[in-house]
Amino acid sequence: MNTELLEALNILEKEKSISKDTLLEAIEQSLIQACKNHFGKADNIKVNINPQTCDFSVFAEKTVVEEVQDPVTEISLADARMMHSQYTLGDVVNVEVKSKQFGRIATQNAKNVILQKIREEERKVIFNQYYGKERDIVTGIVQRSMGRNYSINLGKADAVLTENEQVKTEVFQPTERIKLYILEVKDTPKGPKILVSRTHPELVKRLFEAEVTEVKDGTVEIKSIAREAGSRTKIAVWSNDPDVDPVGACVGMNGARVNSIVEELRGEKIDIINWSDNPALLIENALSPAKVISVLADPDEKTAMVIVPDFQLSLAIGKEGQNARLAARLTGYKIDIKSESQAREAGELHLYEEEAYEAPQGGEEAEQLQEEPEFSMEEQAEEQTEE
Repeated sequence: MNTELLEALNILEKEKSISKDTLLEAIEQSLIQACKNHFGKADNIKVNINPQTCDFSVFAEKTVVEEVQDPVTEISLADARMMHSQYTLGDVVNVEVKSKQFGRIATQNAKNVILQKIREEERKVIFNQYYGKERDIVTGIVQRSMGRNYSINLGKADAVLTENEQVKTEVFQPTERIKLYILEVKDTPKGPKILVSRTHPELVKRLFEAEVTEVKDGTVEIKSIAREAGSRTKIAVWSNDPDVDPVGACVGMNGARVNSIVEELRGEKIDIINWSDNPALLIENALSPAKVISVLADPDEKTAMVIVPDFQLSLAIGKEGQNARLAARLTGYKIDIKSESQAREAGELHLYEEEAYEAPQGGEEAEQLQEEPEFSMEEQAEEQTEE
């Protein structure tokens, strides 16, 4: 038994996740390459390796002839009969090749073949590992800044956090642990190139999946998400179980669940609203925390006209139009917001009163329509604190 080789293969298989069969194949190829370098050709070389004991033997198949023209592929009848008396002309004899006969250059080349195979397999294993995590989140350790980019260590591979995928307000220090969303994994000659992001909306979705059990098991669905990284995110949630409150599940007891996500996102505000198949109600919820008088939505044109109380206009639009912009992204509707006074002056208020959505009489849907819009995360936290 070749104990040293067997132990080395077991260590490589455990540490680098490279299968023993692949390594034995690499050794076989290296021995064939060594024979080719030593003898000039290796077409007639056969290698036998026992995968259990790692014992190996190398044979050269030689044809028995009367007069040897090519000693690499031919053997004389006299020499063949010295090995076995029954050999005759034309027989094929397996002649053992001693690996110790190989010169220094042939041995070095064989070593390089093995090392190259190990590097290729290691890159392949790492690529497959992280390719399977594409469109998912991972935890990385900040190594260093490279100009305006960051090098992030993900464990077995390094990733690049480019300037375009960074939140402008975030600054990282070496050894800091952060959550990242894997955008793409590319296979390159130098190993896998992993591109990650801190700005992608799916990062917030994956964080909720990791933090909220109901989201992970599918009881609560995140139907839509709109994000302005570093500032505010709006998500619309829906429950497949009538006994589960989707907003409450995502907020958690005393805001524990959403606060842990806010902390990971360095203070980014998160608004959680109820999803509705009724576009008017969805738009009303999306404009939360602003209160809405009426909504007139056109599903075909994907446009909506919204009237809000005069004192709620600035809140509905938000700072630099952020609230309205995120609501439009969340719902997929182009939203035009007017105050009650503006609508009355334009003579449009009666139009809203006649054509705005009407709440069904009775039932859960009617109760939902009568409820005020969902609170933002901050208002929910304040209300719970007061209680």
